[in-house]
Amino acid sequence: MFVGFAQDIGIDLGTATVLVHVKGKGIVLKEPAVLAIDRDANEVLAVGEEARRMLGRTPGNIVAIRPLKDGVISDYEKTEVMLKHFINKVSKSKLSKLFKPNIMICVPCGATEVERRAVKNAAEKAGANRPFLIDEPIAAALGAGIDVSKPRGSMIVDIGGGTTDIAIISFDGMVVRSSIKTAGDVFDEYIVRYMRRKHNMFIGDRTAEDIKVNVGCVYPRPTDITMDIRGRNLLSGLPRSISVASSEILEALEEPMGVIVNAVMKVLEQTPPELSADISDRGIIMTGGGSLIYGIDKLLHEKTGINVIVADNAVSCVALGIGKVLATMTKAERQSYHDDG
Repeated sequence: MFVGFAQDIGIDLGTATVLVHVKGKGIVLKEPAVLAIDRDANEVLAVGEEARRMLGRTPGNIVAIRPLKDGVISDYEKTEVMLKHFINKVSKSKLSKLFKPNIMICVPCGATEVERRAVKNAAEKAGANRPFLIDEPIAAALGAGIDVSKPRGSMIVDIGGGTTDIAIISFDGMVVRSSIKTAGDVFDEYIVRYMRRKHNMFIGDRTAEDIKVNVGCVYPRPTDITMDIRGRNLLSGLPRSISVASSEILEALEEPMGVIVNAVMKVLEQTPPELSADISDRGIIMTGGGSLIYGIDKLLHEKTGINVIVADNAVSCVALGIGKVLATMTKAERQSYHDDG
């Protein structure tokens, strides 16, 4: 433990989803990073899964917001409310009520000092005893089972909701890194745009995500698959149902996927030769929910010539990695995280 009986909590504070790891228990919470707000009263009505269920089924004065954008805090007060809700939800023992928890939170590797400080401050206001930060690629690598302490190169491509973090890791540090704001949410946006342009049809973000998950691809599937969806006809304004094919989504996602491929290639070009040889031997490890879209490993292998492996439990790798850090950090290392994070 960090301090006395304080609970050790790790939080993967994602743009789309929040995962919470409690030391000794594993991942105990996975909920959308969403709040339902009454605009008239400026009041938070629901958080997480409860808020997501309210989307599209409430009066116009009740709206859903995401307090994080592109992997960093965009609404400080609402982030604090969301963190406090999730911390209270997983801290139910009597001891946890007496001692503030020690919390480690991941941040994109491209986060500025101001953005990092904002995360720490929000965690403190939400009830953390001492907040600690960890870069997302390091946590993802640990969660994927990589021993980052070895002086050998490992490449992580972590595609979340708001950011894609790419890093070459060796000897407990990031030798080359890049964080871009093209990830799962941008995929959804491009699907919405495609449906508007190609079918004169308006769909919501939830429908776009369903399409991405069920028939989405960034590499041709052996057999085209389809999915029936509903939306609003932009010409008549009336509800409409159509069937969407995976080949259409391949076309829709070509541009944003190209941005990710270019970012991966740029990191590889900047990698020292010795570490490049390690990566050629060991492959590229992919984590995050975005890595689960069909064909992303095949496309990157085709473009780079390097073997690409999608990690087991790809969605949970960052939270699992934070849990490993919490379980093994020495007192001196914890102090270093607190001072430098």
